[in-house]
Amino acid sequence: MGRSENEQAAASEARGLPPGQRLQRGWPVLHYGPIPRFKPATWELQVFGATADGEKHSWTFEEFTTLPRTEVTGDFHCVTRFSMLGNRWGGVSTATLLELVPPAPEVTHVMVWAEYGFSSNLRLADFADPSTLLATHRDGDPLTVEHGFPVRLVVPHLYAWKGPKWVRAVEYMTADRRGFWEERGYHNLGDPWREQRYTYQESPGDGPEP
Repeated sequence: MGRSENEQAAASEARGLPPGQRLQRGWPVLHYGPIPRFKPATWELQVFGATADGEKHSWTFEEFTTLPRTEVTGDFHCVTRFSMLGNRWGGVSTATLLELVPPAPEVTHVMVWAEYGFSSNLRLADFADPSTLLATHRDGDPLTVEHGFPVRLVVPHLYAWKGPKWVRAVEYMTADRRGFWEERGYHNLGDPWREQRYTYQESPGDGPEP
């Protein structure tokens, strides 16, 4: 149940685009590596690292589907310079995950892990933002496997690479550490409104020391 081009144009006019971005018609498929095969009997979502109780927590796919659901409206800004505005994302809020598994007081960052060892680091504040969620649906429809089914992270206020497809785990960290694309030249923070695309644009304090 997608939005019409007129609706997308109206959203663009009302909200504007980050610098260097253009409005996209449709949703291109972009990812690194193969598309994983979903195995519901063995799939699980883990939270580990510096949890408040020191334990690892996990949910089977069936258990994950019973967690409280929410819906947010948020944009999608790809670092390749296209943007899709006003998407309706449905899924499990990261705030719910943080409530179910509180981080230790000293946690400052998270690493979100996906299939095949793919990873993306986020400041805890970005992960906990009210618009951030573990998405299962877009505009009322389940995600396709090409777009991250069964679960992808969506962080509307950051570039889309910060929201990996095929999420499998969240690691609570007491210090920052670069993820997959951040180790390969992408900006550690990824704010599209500040056009934080590449490592060479980083200011002191934007990322972990080499």
